[in-house]
Amino acid sequence: MNFFLSTLDERQRRLYAGLESRHVGYGGDQHLAIITGLSVNTIAKGRHELEQAEVDDRIRVVGGGRLRIEKKTR
Repeated sequence: MNFFLSTLDERQRRLYAGLESRHVGYGGDQHLAIITGLSVNTIAKGRHELEQAEVDDRIRVVGGGRLRIEKKTR
């Protein structure tokens, strides 16, 4: 499972861990956190995204990352 997770990006890893957590049932977040090394909060976030169908095409939030140098100097 860890080899497969290492080939995924952040969002895919979070969603897959959330999916597996739903299959495990009660205590699934904690169980998968031990196996994968992911945070319990990350797994819970992935599970909530799947339940609420908030799956988006973007990996990160719009506007994230470093500011351009032009914006810093003005």
